[in-house]
Amino acid sequence: MSEPSELFSTKSDFAYIKLREKILSGEYEPGAVLNQSVLARTIGISTTPLREALRRLKSEGLVELDAHRDARVTQLTAEQARDLLEIRTSLDPLAVSLAAERRSTADIREIRDAIRGLEPLPHNPAFVDLVAHRRFHTAIYTASHNEILTSTLDALWDKADRYRRLGLEVVRSQEERDQKAAEHQALLDCVVNRDAAGAAEVMRRHIDTSLGAKAASRLSAQELVTVTPQPIS
Repeated sequence: MSEPSELFSTKSDFAYIKLREKILSGEYEPGAVLNQSVLARTIGISTTPLREALRRLKSEGLVELDAHRDARVTQLTAEQARDLLEIRTSLDPLAVSLAAERRSTADIREIRDAIRGLEPLPHNPAFVDLVAHRRFHTAIYTASHNEILTSTLDALWDKADRYRRLGLEVVRSQEERDQKAAEHQALLDCVVNRDAAGAAEVMRRHIDTSLGAKAASRLSAQELVTVTPQPIS
């Protein structure tokens, strides 16, 4: 059941949270037009706080605003998928290797709590599935005790979730799902055992075969197909 707007500090915060959840969960698909008048009535607020929420979502790259009072959910692109993959391939292994070196008892407890009951993302993940997946990786980032690195990776996560959902449009085999679960456990084990090199290697494999990597490959292939050959003069 949806939370009432009174539970949030401002109506703009309420609109931001609800719209962001709908975009990240795939309810509002890439390219979907969001009419501000309709949205305001649906959410139960005026257009002023709604516009503030949309501007926040624009700053995160989740929507585009036009001159006709409408918003549009940003499209997924092969270029952004590649960019996200390149950054995560570099920064996630660094974060987990630092976590293995610097983790505290409290950090280990949080990572263990986050992995308990964690399953590889299903074919059509609910928002709660995405939150659980994020919690595990955030626990590892936090254990690095590098605030700049943690905030950078956290800021990338929302954009990456939309590409994960695209990657899940091709159903993963049980073998692939089992491999992801094994990698999650291996990451925990390496952090607990202070195996920084091992943790970084597991994370590299985890990213190389991730849903984001699948999405990048799929979008690149689609762009190649849609390129119109130029006539030879």
